[in-house]
Amino acid sequence: MTLEELLEKEAIKELRINYSYCYDGMMVDELVDLFTDDAICEFGPDFGGDWVGKEAIKTNFAMFTATEGVPFGILHAITNPMIRLIDDTTAHGRWYMHDLITMEGVEHPPIFYGIYDDVYKKVSGEWKFYRTRIDFLWPKRQVSSPRVF
Repeated sequence: MTLEELLEKEAIKELRINYSYCYDGMMVDELVDLFTDDAICEFGPDFGGDWVGKEAIKTNFAMFTATEGVPFGILHAITNPMIRLIDDTTAHGRWYMHDLITMEGVEHPPIFYGIYDDVYKKVSGEWKFYRTRIDFLWPKRQVSSPRVF
């Protein structure tokens, strides 16, 4: 791996980390800025199916964050990044996701366990989400095959 490849992978890690921070902090405008204009969120039938384009992504994220209480009442803990650079402007990543409730009085803090399956595009020198999918593992299992390039 070259130093340039390592730096690209680190930039993609920062993108996924920023996603979690913005979502958990209920910063919807900042969250939506992490996506390409033609992005698609594939979150399954329990979460409204595919959200196509930034307007739909913004509308849906705003709706879901509004129902989740206070900022950082839910935390997305992401681990085990597997990032593969496809070419100079395309990359693929998979991450473990642990969603946890941090509010007092919650007996069972885990909400979801799953795997993010992402496609990233580099736009004007910045990595952005082009496609993101959650393969849910628990409490309800909804898993697709990993993307192949």
